[in-house]
Amino acid sequence: MKLTDYTSYADAQAHASSAALWEVFDGDREHLNIAHECITRHADGSGRPAVRIAHADGHDEILSFDTISAGAAQFAHWLDAEGVKPGDRIAFMLEPSLPFYVCLFGAMQTGAISVPLFTLFGPDALRLRVGDCNPSVLITNAEKAELARSVANADGTPRVIVADEAFLGTLKDLPTTYKPKTKASDMAVFQYTSGTTRELPEAVKHSHKTLVTLMFAALYGTGIRPGDEFFCPSSPAWGHGLWHGTLAPLAMGVTTGTFAGRFDPVRLMKALDDFKITNMSAAATHYRMMKNSGKGGDFTFHFDKLSFTGEPIDPGTLEWIDEYFKVPACSMYGTTEIGVVLVNYPGAKDFVVKPGSLGKAVPGQKLEVHRPDGTVCDPGEIGELMLWRGGGWMTTKDRAKTDEDGYFYHCGRADDVIISAGWTMSAVEIENTMLRHDNVMECGVIGVPDEKRGQVVKAFVVANCEGSDTLTKELQEFTRERLAQHEFPRIVEYVDELPKNPAGKVHRKKLRDLEAERAAASQ
Repeated sequence: MKLTDYTSYADAQAHASSAALWEVFDGDREHLNIAHECITRHADGSGRPAVRIAHADGHDEILSFDTISAGAAQFAHWLDAEGVKPGDRIAFMLEPSLPFYVCLFGAMQTGAISVPLFTLFGPDALRLRVGDCNPSVLITNAEKAELARSVANADGTPRVIVADEAFLGTLKDLPTTYKPKTKASDMAVFQYTSGTTRELPEAVKHSHKTLVTLMFAALYGTGIRPGDEFFCPSSPAWGHGLWHGTLAPLAMGVTTGTFAGRFDPVRLMKALDDFKITNMSAAATHYRMMKNSGKGGDFTFHFDKLSFTGEPIDPGTLEWIDEYFKVPACSMYGTTEIGVVLVNYPGAKDFVVKPGSLGKAVPGQKLEVHRPDGTVCDPGEIGELMLWRGGGWMTTKDRAKTDEDGYFYHCGRADDVIISAGWTMSAVEIENTMLRHDNVMECGVIGVPDEKRGQVVKAFVVANCEGSDTLTKELQEFTRERLAQHEFPRIVEYVDELPKNPAGKVHRKKLRDLEAERAAASQ
């Protein structure tokens, strides 16, 4: 039996191994190509769908393995003819579409390195990334072409290509098959994590064999297996959308689904109903927006498995998921740099999913919660989440705790800890509590300076009613009743929207920067 045939938690502990992972793929430790594993080997002439795209404007697009395979091969031949060499970077700023998948997999076949870029990057963010990875070609659509050309380096690179129907038409006479030129250890993808435009995150560099090692996250984080009808609305420009939403399901021959255009939670729910999706992996924000739409009752859902990543889901949204989706939402924790390391094993009937927990370690991973002196925290005690990697402990830069059963719980980023009058508080815990209030749609919590207490808690709230002193007092009492007497927002500011990073998370650093600017201006 292959790992893809097992579904239980006990089997994961008993059978998961590096050797078992390789049996899922055609390639070996010497030669492996992501494009072959994900697309070419499944292109059997049957027209079987590979990707379903729900476009924001209401239309659906369905692309077969055959169509993507042929287009990717033609694009690979075109790159060869243009003099692109193995190791060259090919950047593309495209929404999910036929050109996106043709470029992604075509570049990988030649030994070039694919660099997906978020379509909503502004000039500064794009310029920083182009300057960092120095691509020879930047592929985009007509709408973004002027922006792409404006960030060219002094030597005129990258060459900007508009990947439209006309461009694909120029490839139609090229061969529809291509022999990959890569080894398993060759670089395949450079991926930038989400960050502000002036803080360039380092590109995380993935080889072709990364697909193999990240398959554990797919098997035990999303629970994906052959036969699933899968959907992931996260952008494939980010780690979750690319690896868990695109490459992992396709590598197993599973039809995946995604969203293109400005996100609309009602449009997503219609797609989930229309496609009869049985397994979805999404960001916490996606679930919250679906709840806030108030339209969950308008659709029929067909889920067997659900997972999420990015940040914890607040209790109110978890209750909504239970009511409408009728299966537990399983957290999946990791970063682009370290991969997914904590999961809740969706679909494993012998694994108890505890609401709000990050679950337990992926097979082969070891994690602990440590005090500042390096000793292990007791259950319930908040400390720093540490990962055993390369013969030593490395920090995840996240705060966490465990319970008596060994489940992990996220308690915020290390810099999201608020210390007030000697009390240590988690911004995430306060946010999650406030989000349970009927009038709170979104919430961002930070610590702000206070002469008496060092810091006090401030909450920025998007409410579904007019903000008032009465509501503020109600929110304060609501929070302290559910946490502790000292854990409540002493200051509440009502806003129309919260700053978000490209991955959809509340951007607490921007909130802190805003407060710092206000303080400086008042002096």
